[in-house]
Amino acid sequence: MNRRILVLLLISFCALGLVVYGTQAEGKKAGDNIIQGIVQDASGQAAENAAIYLIPSSDVEAMAKTPTEIKRDSKNDEPLEDNLAANKDKYQKGTTDKKGNFKITGVADGKYFIYVEPSDKEHLPGGDKANKAMSTAELKGKTLKILVSGNVPVDATYVGTSQCLMCHKAYENIKKTAHRLGISVVEKPSNLQDSSRFPEYFSGLKKLMAGAKFYFYNFDKSRGFDKYMISEKAPSDPASVSFTATFFKDSDGKLKFKTENMKDASDPARTYTVEMTYGGALYKQRYLYRVGKSLFPFVQYNPTGDEGYNDRTRKQWRDYHADWLFNDGTKKLIDPPKAKSFDKECASCHYTGYTLTKTPEDEYIAGAVNDPNGEFDIDGDGAPNELNIGCETCHGPGSAHVKAPKAKKASTIVSPGKLSTERASVICGQCHSRPQGNLNNDQPVNKENKMMLPGTSRNDYLTNYTTREDAAKKDYWADGIHSKSHHQQYTDFIQSKKYRNGNQLLSCANCHDPHGKNAMSHQAKAEVKNGDLCIGCHKDKSDIKAHTAAKVGMPHEMKINCIDCHNTKTMQTGAGFRKGLARKDGKNYWMNDVTSHLFDVPRKDNAGVKGVEPGKAMPIPYTDACGKCHNVEGL
Repeated sequence: MNRRILVLLLISFCALGLVVYGTQAEGKKAGDNIIQGIVQDASGQAAENAAIYLIPSSDVEAMAKTPTEIKRDSKNDEPLEDNLAANKDKYQKGTTDKKGNFKITGVADGKYFIYVEPSDKEHLPGGDKANKAMSTAELKGKTLKILVSGNVPVDATYVGTSQCLMCHKAYENIKKTAHRLGISVVEKPSNLQDSSRFPEYFSGLKKLMAGAKFYFYNFDKSRGFDKYMISEKAPSDPASVSFTATFFKDSDGKLKFKTENMKDASDPARTYTVEMTYGGALYKQRYLYRVGKSLFPFVQYNPTGDEGYNDRTRKQWRDYHADWLFNDGTKKLIDPPKAKSFDKECASCHYTGYTLTKTPEDEYIAGAVNDPNGEFDIDGDGAPNELNIGCETCHGPGSAHVKAPKAKKASTIVSPGKLSTERASVICGQCHSRPQGNLNNDQPVNKENKMMLPGTSRNDYLTNYTTREDAAKKDYWADGIHSKSHHQQYTDFIQSKKYRNGNQLLSCANCHDPHGKNAMSHQAKAEVKNGDLCIGCHKDKSDIKAHTAAKVGMPHEMKINCIDCHNTKTMQTGAGFRKGLARKDGKNYWMNDVTSHLFDVPRKDNAGVKGVEPGKAMPIPYTDACGKCHNVEGL
């Protein structure tokens, strides 16, 4: 053989050997990592042809370092789904067979969120392994069992909580939650309501039933819903009073109130029937009176308020749209505007299976699912309706679930615990934020006046159920970050590190129990005031003295807890808590009553916002927790 040819052959074999060796070397690094498992629903039904994606935790960690964009089609407000949309062709994946089995080979070392994307309509994306990152070392050599949530069929209808509890008796405690006590018929709570955990629930109503007369005076058109000052005592200046409202229990046993014009004695008085209480489990209660076929809210009772406080928002009674009952221009008593009814403006976040009908007379009638133990026949069809948050609000309409055989039960209902964090959180978030819906009010309803079904993606929700994605500028403090108005916990939460990080993506249900199985405040899963809930995950922070020494340079000897620093109450819904600490200017520091869910620790000077005076950016965090021990003026 020609020497030159022999040399070339030897070189070629060597080169080939190097290639083979290189491939084997890489295989030893990544090819030996195999992730395998099975994807099913809770009934054991396989999710066939589902894609299982490995989303690198580093990508989610990188996203967490960017400011959350609260808008539709945002690229960073859904930590898993936005990353997947941007990198679907790059991420390693496997596909399930007919039995739901999958295998992903050649997995590079690292940490991953394991995300399931079903191909059928019976299951929803995510899976119960989606929200906690796991390393290849943890995963390889094991057979993962991934449970995915079912999905309600498009033709499913609501059946009511009573139907659900017939089989799911373990969740009876839902009756004791604040969600179940939002709307209650005066002196006739339904069989689905138990207020035993809230001893102050009826305190305001009792005051009205005993007879109370309110003076509405000093009209201020620049204010929002409380344009009037309200007092049970006649003000010193009679000319400032526009009208009075006197509550009484009538001979028919019903609670009513009569409005009388203090500007014009010839204007006939008007009488209204109060049918329901609105709220009351926490911090405030309002009262729903009927005009025609619709309900309207009036007067706010603040159980922690005091008439001695100068701040009108902190008093025991606060005006709530008395301007709907008196025209300050004509000085005449009026009926409330039909377009401002509770049915149209508020009910969607309370009623299970909300519907809305507009009559030829331009009245709005809200409907809800029929339930034999419901609160009231609100739509006039002869059957009681469920007027509070029920099982189907979070799990979806249950008719198909009720009829399905045992082997198909799980594929006909939504299980929030098996969804990605973004899809699970938005179930709560649709009402614990402040968007504008397609009725151009705070109700997040679509063009058919329907609420979002559980399992919907956050982007679909923003696109189809909102016209403004979240709170207006006035609903934040001057820093533009911390929420000022109430029911904005989700607004805060999606901007927190708990929602976007590279380790574990939390949803509301990680800390709160929607079913209310225990008696913890705010339906927490463990005690909050002693830190148990936080330490369950943050075990390295269990030594508070060491933690505060590392963070602020002082080991706090006194008893403080995680929430004292990380859960500043930036939002106000009722009167807030206690009068606060006196300032040099004679005013007082106040503590609000709704917790920020950013979980940050605001600094005492509220600095960092250009052009904002220190102390104005948000409520000063030392008003309560720190102020008990520290001299406020010396800080």
